[in-house]
Amino acid sequence: MIDQIRKKIIATENLEKLLKVWRLQSQQIVFTNGCFDLLHLGHLSYLAEAKALGDKLIIGLNADASVSRLKGDHRPINDAESRAMMLASLQFVDAVTLFEDDTPLHLITQILPNVLVKGGDYTLNQIVGHDVVLGAGGIVKTIPFLEGYSSTNIVSRIKGE
Repeated sequence: MIDQIRKKIIATENLEKLLKVWRLQSQQIVFTNGCFDLLHLGHLSYLAEAKALGDKLIIGLNADASVSRLKGDHRPINDAESRAMMLASLQFVDAVTLFEDDTPLHLITQILPNVLVKGGDYTLNQIVGHDVVLGAGGIVKTIPFLEGYSSTNIVSRIKGE
């Protein structure tokens, strides 16, 4: 079973073959990205709703160095392999790919998803790659957060703050 989970973690350079197969099958490809440091109910709800927007869900996962630059030296709490395995183990996730950059623009340009998804705290103009996806005929959606759930809140509770 663990090998089946690992197979869903795809190196960026190997995505093209998978994307060609899915496109030949007329699958609608949904893409989202994030750090997903401490997987929680908010993440699960968000990702399930993202998957409902298409046939195949690809998650761009920030690599460890990228998470540290974005969230601070104390993050990530879970390393990239752990985070990727947790995400890949979810039934509704079809592929997880790591990226080193601070934004997924290069990855979005490579994938050209039919649907680009981000959390409800973003406006269209704040979503990296929105112009690329819209220019290719895709759509960009935001999904509201499940109130009260965040990795930052979990870290604060652990610290007793």
